[in-house]
Amino acid sequence: MSANPPPRGGSDTIFLENVRFFGHHGVTKAQQTLGAWFAVDVTLALDLTPGSLSDDLGATVDYGLVARRIVEIGTKDRVNLLERLAGLLADAILREFPVREARIRVRKLTPPMEGLHGTPGVEITRKR
Repeated sequence: MSANPPPRGGSDTIFLENVRFFGHHGVTKAQQTLGAWFAVDVTLALDLTPGSLSDDLGATVDYGLVARRIVEIGTKDRVNLLERLAGLLADAILREFPVREARIRVRKLTPPMEGLHGTPGVEITRKR
């Protein structure tokens, strides 16, 4: 009796939660000067069959590399909007990793904004 591989093209995902970095993104002078901690959650849609069958990191997406790329982009340049930061992350991930779709959630954890109670953020989904 031989095992049949699962069908390809399912709804497999790799996710990373709470990838953190310190950046100077924002519209106000305080945000640009003081900076803030950011957290990024990423969900990547791809076929995980090759990795699940081979147990080989080369047959899947290395989420450690994805996390490093998120931190690199988040700390390299300054942008005004969380929307822009999320877009840059999505574009890089789709360009550099073999995924069908990337859902990116960016939150500003410590915004230097008087009177703000809560955590602002954005979520975008981009597909090939």
